[in-house]
Amino acid sequence: MPTLPLSELLGATVYDPSGAVLGRVREVTLAPQEDRDRIASFIVKTKSGNRVLPHSAVSTIDANIHASTKPADWPAANGAEGLFLLERDLLDQQVIDVHGRKVVRVNDVDLEVNATTEAGIPHAVLKIQSVDIGVRGAIRRLLRGLAPRAALHLLVDKIPPRTIPWSFVDLIETDPARRIKLKIAHEGLATLHPADIADIVEDLAPKEREAVFRTLDEDVAAETLEEVEPSVQKLIVESLDSERAAEIVEEMDPDAAADLLADLPQDQTEQILVEMEPEASQEVVELLEHREETAAGRMTTEFLALPVTATVENAIGVMREFEGGVESVITIYLVDSHGTLVGAVPLVKIVLAKPDTPLLSLTQEPLVFARKETSDNEVAELFDKYNLVTLPVVDEHNKLVGVVTSDDVITMLRGKL
Repeated sequence: MPTLPLSELLGATVYDPSGAVLGRVREVTLAPQEDRDRIASFIVKTKSGNRVLPHSAVSTIDANIHASTKPADWPAANGAEGLFLLERDLLDQQVIDVHGRKVVRVNDVDLEVNATTEAGIPHAVLKIQSVDIGVRGAIRRLLRGLAPRAALHLLVDKIPPRTIPWSFVDLIETDPARRIKLKIAHEGLATLHPADIADIVEDLAPKEREAVFRTLDEDVAAETLEEVEPSVQKLIVESLDSERAAEIVEEMDPDAAADLLADLPQDQTEQILVEMEPEASQEVVELLEHREETAAGRMTTEFLALPVTATVENAIGVMREFEGGVESVITIYLVDSHGTLVGAVPLVKIVLAKPDTPLLSLTQEPLVFARKETSDNEVAELFDKYNLVTLPVVDEHNKLVGVVTSDDVITMLRGKL
């Protein structure tokens, strides 16, 4: 199917059925809320002012546009509310390449030209095929109007294309009202790993980061925020209103949430805590009381602990209901009636045992743990010496109060580099 660059379509002549010139194309529009791919209309400069030529009134498209109706039948272009303008909103703008997991700048847009018939009347359908992010698109725009069209084609055809299929592109709209009206979301971005989303977000401008975090699902936003550099993390949360920030912070691991809120201004931290659910808020408040460079300051309160009398079947039952992180189910801890740490059972032993097997018979030795005041260096040494994935933390009465996970230790060590 033939393609046409947006750079060539802008400024193209519009003709009526008799061949008379009606005007020139000033803009090409998209209505994402109706169809994300198909061009909705053209804004044409005519003798009677700017008019909107609907796609249904375009009979054919070659180097120019041939309309089936007269400008008098086209509505006046009074603003572009509800429309996405390709030159204004896409050219030279940053977009997210979901497939390549990066932020790119658009140099041109490749449009696919199709022919169809509706109600017995033939007309052209124009769809976005891809965005050009390479030198070819830039040269095509720079030399537009300065070199003959044929010569320009010969030149750009020698340059390898660098394009991204339109289906892999996520648009960034910083205006909340317009984002809602155009139904611009980040569905493609949300399918990526949170670490990849974090890398992309760190490359965006502050307003664009805010726009992304306003549209991502709370779970995805929380996981992504945990992967973002602390300095950027703080800026993102400060840009959000306290209600939205609370929705995201609630879904974070309590230890990560506490670290984040500890870096914010006190009044903002208090506002976010007030907006959070009471149980989640209480967990974070308790963690905020501990010094950061200790086991208590690094631990999470999301862990699995069962009575010493529990069986493998009991363990499987609580794992089905557990909503914490993956690292937190690597080990199941056993406690007595006072909450005192008694033993640790590796997940692999549970998987291989019969349902009625007492968990106490599967505990690993030695029982390694840290006290709340244990320093970062001592925690790291314990992980290294015993090849741990999780490390239980106990208080002065040996009561289990939290767990330090390996990703917490990695984050801590990276911060010391």
